[in-house]
Amino acid sequence: MSHNDSLHVAIIGAGITGVNLALGLQARNIRFTIYERAPGFREIGAGIGFSPNAEVAMSLLDPSVLAAYKRVANPNGEDYFQWMHGFASDELLFKLHVGKDGFQGCRRQDILEEWAKGIPVSAVHFNKAIDTISPPPNSNNSNNSNNTDQLVLRFKDGTTALADAVIGADGIRSRVRQLLGLPPAAYTRKFCFRALAPMAAAVAALGARKASTRFMYVGPGAHAITYPIGGNAVLNILVVVSDPAGAWPDGKRHTAPGSRAEAEAAFGEWQDTVRRIVGLLPGEMDKWAVFDMAAEPAGGYVCGRVAVAGDAAHAMGPHLGAGAGMGIEDALVLAEVMGAVQKKLGESGGGAKGPLVEAALAAYNELRYGRTQDVVQSTRGACDLFHWVDPELSGNSESFGRDITARFNKIWEYDLEGVVKAALAQLDAATA
Repeated sequence: MSHNDSLHVAIIGAGITGVNLALGLQARNIRFTIYERAPGFREIGAGIGFSPNAEVAMSLLDPSVLAAYKRVANPNGEDYFQWMHGFASDELLFKLHVGKDGFQGCRRQDILEEWAKGIPVSAVHFNKAIDTISPPPNSNNSNNSNNTDQLVLRFKDGTTALADAVIGADGIRSRVRQLLGLPPAAYTRKFCFRALAPMAAAVAALGARKASTRFMYVGPGAHAITYPIGGNAVLNILVVVSDPAGAWPDGKRHTAPGSRAEAEAAFGEWQDTVRRIVGLLPGEMDKWAVFDMAAEPAGGYVCGRVAVAGDAAHAMGPHLGAGAGMGIEDALVLAEVMGAVQKKLGESGGGAKGPLVEAALAAYNELRYGRTQDVVQSTRGACDLFHWVDPELSGNSESFGRDITARFNKIWEYDLEGVVKAALAQLDAATA
């Protein structure tokens, strides 16, 4: 296949979804270019954990993707999620087995940098903020029957680029989503504090066991999560609270100045362990708004040869630890259908790239939409569970365990290989 006949995919955004898509395309010998508005690979936040389904997606993208994650993942102290009565007592509410070495945590920046090592420097353009995406200049020309011309990308610095497909993996404030006319993510009236505490300080405050593995503390209007990362050097802390103001102060940013005093006010009547966790937070720090697309979801993720993926498509809160995994699943399906397009182009000797790409992205949308929208809504429900919206459900070990187990199992026990086969079958049927 000649260079002109081969597929070229533009990826907008160099976060977890964009980088995984790039690695998946690279493994399938598909040309790509990443355009990132930041000056380098950058992942916001502190710690992150990847669920079992995300690990499956990594392995199917390319075994090296999963191997990179395992190189930076922190060993589990215990292979369980453990929820504690955070408000009135320090007793175990429920524990859920995550599998042997399952759902390991790491620093967000560490895993992004580890994955990025596998991407050629020439394939990434930093300081490139997308402005517009236009159809081929001669797309309305009746002589252009094969519609093989490329999309035109214009950036805010005045430069342009061409691509056969554009995938917006540009996060919760996605410009590509705006260009597709999709609704923005909305404030959930929850915000969080994220911090890393030195392990020595964490052990002194919480004891060795509480600092050695993942614990979640739930109660009225708030919850807290802790787990070790960085080779057990630091304790990752995530504290989520209900916003007493009910409105986010800055429409252009998802962070705002905050303080430990705000967290102390939210947890002032909670049991001592949680108050000691809050005491590990720095005195002054940013607070992060929790946005999602539950209230006004996108009607679809694709328009022609342009698609959105990850948070740009289906932003969700952190409460089930599923957002990054959904983006990696998206990357897998996109890589597979683009791989099928590449193969079809080789078999036909080039030609109708445009219709093939459109059919591929339509298959991606069909197979990913229901799955991801369900997880967005389930994540909202999990936050209600953690925040005791229904005290009888949330405070009872049996009912809490039944509810949260069902939510996680639906995410984790997912036939990704079957989904890929279904997407490829749909593509074949559409292009027969």
